[in-house]
Amino acid sequence: MTANTIAELDEQVCHCRACPRLVQWREEAARVKRRAYADREYWARPVPGFGPPDAAMLIVGLAPAAHGGNRTGRMFTGDRSGDFLYAALHSLGLASQAVSTHRGDGLELRGVRVTQPVRCAPPANKPTPEERDTCRPWLVQELRLLRPTLRSVVVLGAFGWQAALPALAAAGWAVPRPRPAFGHGARVTLRAADAGAPLDLFGCYHVSQQNTFTGRLTTDMLREVLASAAEAAGLRQPGWSGAPG
Repeated sequence: MTANTIAELDEQVCHCRACPRLVQWREEAARVKRRAYADREYWARPVPGFGPPDAAMLIVGLAPAAHGGNRTGRMFTGDRSGDFLYAALHSLGLASQAVSTHRGDGLELRGVRVTQPVRCAPPANKPTPEERDTCRPWLVQELRLLRPTLRSVVVLGAFGWQAALPALAAAGWAVPRPRPAFGHGARVTLRAADAGAPLDLFGCYHVSQQNTFTGRLTTDMLREVLASAAEAAGLRQPGWSGAPG
């Protein structure tokens, strides 16, 4: 489980079968399918990260959706959570288009990579702490490979926050003790444990339908966090809020 490049890491992730419950669930979802996708072939494997290997900004979610990423093979693709996230990224000039339907739809991210601490779809969207910890080495490797260019991380939700902090520490950043608490709009600067560059860590409510449909997370709230993280990463100028020209 050692990769020298992001491409190697993504390839290795796709073959992982370390968590029996998750393997069973992701493959069962692909066999049963949702009626709307009865004629589609499901990915039904661990889902690798998505975005450039020299990203300056990383978005960390939770896990693939059974009929979203588990179907399409790409993070936040083919479900309403992804529609919400990528529309916001596009409005800030960080994505080439506002929609994300399948792996070959032409979507490209600009300076941003999207990943998750658990790479397989879990039952009820709830991985266990043991599954989170088993999957952590993939996230640690991804962070280590991104370190030369990575300057900001946005974590979506409390589960992702708790998963990301030990991974960030293992990848070379000093995480304060007591560990910073999750909250929407939280911002913490992590210094490098060596002579590397510091990292700005941001908290944001998850883009789940439970949050977006109830108004707990609005488009403006998401854009505000993403814009601050993009500015910290050097991807946009302060005060600029328009879509790309």
